[in-house]
Amino acid sequence: MKLLIIPTLNEKKNISKLYNGIKKNNILLDILFIDDNSSDGTRSEILKLKSKDKKINYIFRPKKMGIGSAHKNGLKYAYKNKYNIILTMDADGTHDPKYIKDLLKFSNKFDLVSTNRFFNKNSLMEWPIQRRFLTKIRYYLINFLLNINYDSSGAYRCYNADRIKLKHILLANNNGYSFFWESLYLLNKKKYLIKEIPVYLPYRKVGSSKMTFKDIFGSLGYLLKYSFKNFFN
Repeated sequence: MKLLIIPTLNEKKNISKLYNGIKKNNILLDILFIDDNSSDGTRSEILKLKSKDKKINYIFRPKKMGIGSAHKNGLKYAYKNKYNIILTMDADGTHDPKYIKDLLKFSNKFDLVSTNRFFNKNSLMEWPIQRRFLTKIRYYLINFLLNINYDSSGAYRCYNADRIKLKHILLANNNGYSFFWESLYLLNKKKYLIKEIPVYLPYRKVGSSKMTFKDIFGSLGYLLKYSFKNFFN
């Protein structure tokens, strides 16, 4: 069984378009929305979709608890309900559902299949120059400090739950954006097989990014402390 996990926070204008894009793939999978108390009507949109599609489920959380926390919540749900393949993606319209087939194509041979925004040199060309600069700096800094070679901060992934133990993913302590690089780093350290596929990542056209400068600098601080700690372990 396959499950697609989609965390949401004020993505009302993107939900239906994303859902329609997913359905165009004609892939048999369930969808789990995890909403952090959106104030824009996102939950109403999810309930509308649920009324039309029995393969949709949701977890409505009482407050904003962090993107990493939402992914952990969804992964626990997936393992508890015996899903073999678990996909995760953003709800903001930047993760094109057409790549789901590419992720699944390698899911039997690899433990984790993730997307890489830097294989395609034009991938981030729509992004504002400051966001593009910060994203690339983060990419190189993570790889240098953790001695890895992945685009590890992205959420568009596919986990093979028959191969990966949930407890190894949950070793990642961070509940925010750093969950992504921390979990990939730990899975790589556990010698799981990781495959990356190239994607084009447009800048979001509707709504606004939930990542603030506080998140960016908080993530940087966490990375520096984390790498320093691991250097001496």
